[in-house]
Amino acid sequence: MLRIAIEPVWRFHKDDGPQSIVVMLSVLSEIKRIGKITSAASDAHLSYRHVWNLIEQWSAFFGVPLVETRRGKGSKLTPFGDKLVWAGERMQARLGPQLDNLAQELVTEIKPFLQPSPAVIRVHASHGFAVAKLRELLEREPGVGIDLRYVSSQHSLASLAQGACDLSGLHLPRGELRAQSIQACRDWLDPRHDRVISFVTREMGLMVKPGNPKSIRSLADLAGGEVRLVNRDHDSGTRLLFDQLLASHGIDEARINGAQQIEFTHAAVAAYVASGMADVCFGVEAAARQFGLDFIRILTEDYFFACHQSFLDTDAMRRVLAVMTGEEFHRAIAALPGYQPAETGAVHTIGEFLERLDAET
Repeated sequence: MLRIAIEPVWRFHKDDGPQSIVVMLSVLSEIKRIGKITSAASDAHLSYRHVWNLIEQWSAFFGVPLVETRRGKGSKLTPFGDKLVWAGERMQARLGPQLDNLAQELVTEIKPFLQPSPAVIRVHASHGFAVAKLRELLEREPGVGIDLRYVSSQHSLASLAQGACDLSGLHLPRGELRAQSIQACRDWLDPRHDRVISFVTREMGLMVKPGNPKSIRSLADLAGGEVRLVNRDHDSGTRLLFDQLLASHGIDEARINGAQQIEFTHAAVAAYVASGMADVCFGVEAAARQFGLDFIRILTEDYFFACHQSFLDTDAMRRVLAVMTGEEFHRAIAALPGYQPAETGAVHTIGEFLERLDAET
């Protein structure tokens, strides 16, 4: 299976001349993580001398040191070097899933011109940490190709109904908002031909700066203009859920400072808050912990996959289920803050699925 990675290059230019330089943020990130230039060199498959020369070139270009060496204590980034790494992390959080989508589109376009390759499982699902982990483990499976596109739950269900994907991800909130989500399932899932597969649960809530300096306790604290919000994009399932929560609590979005400021992933909104550009965002707990934020739980979501009955009988889907029910995947999910396996890999008819949802509403 051909895989493509689209990776941004950080090229810096100066206005007063043709000089430019490419900074390898991965090298700086490894120095920050381990505290040793030798480790950064090994990770980049470069010699120690070459990496040290690069660091000196970068520092000379900016006129500011990026790395400090301490005799007997390894190396650490300067405040400027740390700021560059932070910018890279925020960029990856913001654009990573979109670049993955573009890379997969390119693979699909050029595949007909290449030698025969394994059958590809087309997955349309909302972006999330558990989905990314599933993809990572499936890509290790020989003979299994994954075409993963990040889309909202409603778009993924439409894709399944139209034959544009093999597996459709959907996430449903527990509690008073579940009934609204059930209707979309009734509209798009065919009881005769479709099946639903249990996957995981995830905790959703507000992410705030460490120590919660704005004393945010609930959604009601977002209104009035005192708190700056960064929101998710309008096409995301998380944005739909957040809008439903505001409506159910009688909160006018127009009274929320920053409600129209958007980012495209859970990690991106978390990075936005961690950078100090906003005070709060709504998303999964795992993103909050990744960026060192405090988390205020609002509700739990159940995450499922839907597929056609005929696809369940394919070798590719049997291997997907084997990964889902495997010990390695369960350990990986249990290690994600706010995520838990939930009958992962269990298959239900649409009737069983809807009956269960109705009972829980």
